[in-house]
Amino acid sequence: MTYNVHACVGMDGRMSPARIARVISQADVEVVALQELDVGRLRSGTIDQAHEIARLLEMEFHFHPAWQLEEELYGDAILSRLPMRLIQSGPLPRPPNRERAEPRGAVWVEIQWDAQPLQVVNTHLGLGSRERVVQAEELLGPRWIGHSDCHDPVILCGDFNAIPTSRAYSLLAQRLRDAQRSLVGHRPRATFLSGRPINRIDHVFVGPTLQVRQIEVPRSELARVASDHLPLIVELEREVVRPTSVDSHPTFADLASAPSDRGK
Repeated sequence: MTYNVHACVGMDGRMSPARIARVISQADVEVVALQELDVGRLRSGTIDQAHEIARLLEMEFHFHPAWQLEEELYGDAILSRLPMRLIQSGPLPRPPNRERAEPRGAVWVEIQWDAQPLQVVNTHLGLGSRERVVQAEELLGPRWIGHSDCHDPVILCGDFNAIPTSRAYSLLAQRLRDAQRSLVGHRPRATFLSGRPINRIDHVFVGPTLQVRQIEVPRSELARVASDHLPLIVELEREVVRPTSVDSHPTFADLASAPSDRGK
């Protein structure tokens, strides 16, 4: 699941981490990527929203503050009920004409999924089109998706603020597969605004060894009011890849450039 929680402030103006946790709990997911979390902020009663949601769901979590002002933090987190470890987290660049734009970042964890590693990167891109392109290029570069330790299977997800016709989206879709466009017979669904979703800006991109089995965008009364975004849920299955040798582990870049046995 990827879910922009709007600092846990719902469409009714009420701030409630517990309500966000209920939306997630009803979906019964194993991995959750959250954006727009407040930690220690006065406007949210100094609650650590990442910790509180993880506590209610009995999940582990890793939080990255994209923005910080003294003790107040704001950023993104990955939660999971599966064992995971933080690989890295950090800021994303801004173009020269956007130095005053809201800081953006990403967090990368490795999750043990069926006793095998799964790489998950969660992010929240900026509002400017050029800003998003620069940040997408950074995410695809050697520090993140192109990193030598970023072995497939890999997931890149979050609020990209990028519709499918945008340049930033196109860059990402050239390297990874948009889960919503990978499921035969599925019509991609928008997630923003939650009350009347018309924009598809929240995405889950997957590497070549992950198969999309099911997609859901909950539209219950609870989901429509809990945040200004709806969550996007993707059920995935690992595809068996034949290793080239006993000791070799292909990186995502290797797999993305290799011919497919399925002819896709």
